[in-house]
Amino acid sequence: MSGDRTLLGFDYGLKSIGVAIGQEVTASARPLLALKANDGVPDWQQIEKLLKEWQPELLIVGLPLNMDGTEQEISRRARKFANRLHGRFGVRVELQDERLTTTDARARLFEAGGYKALGKDAVDAVSAQLIIESWMESRY
Repeated sequence: MSGDRTLLGFDYGLKSIGVAIGQEVTASARPLLALKANDGVPDWQQIEKLLKEWQPELLIVGLPLNMDGTEQEISRRARKFANRLHGRFGVRVELQDERLTTTDARARLFEAGGYKALGKDAVDAVSAQLIIESWMESRY
């Protein structure tokens, strides 16, 4: 059933988790919102609401790595978040290397609207969009 799935992407962070929606059929994604997180723990009810609303077949969680590809503490936490998503909701989850997505997101937002477009929530949501886009690019 690949090729026409709805994807929900997450840019995991300790204070905020960016969320984006993507469609394989159009190979496109768009930022949705940023969820507040308390030391990396989201409000699971908000995530459940998003899953009910969008009914994604696949969740993509950005995996923050060091530039040399090694893992760091936040990588372990992002993996744990991905495992919890799968465990709680039974939806398939894949991890996607997210090196440079925040930098790319800032550049994209700045191009679109200057400094005022660079709010943290916007950056996190666009980072989630870029995670979905890079996942699709690596597969098609």
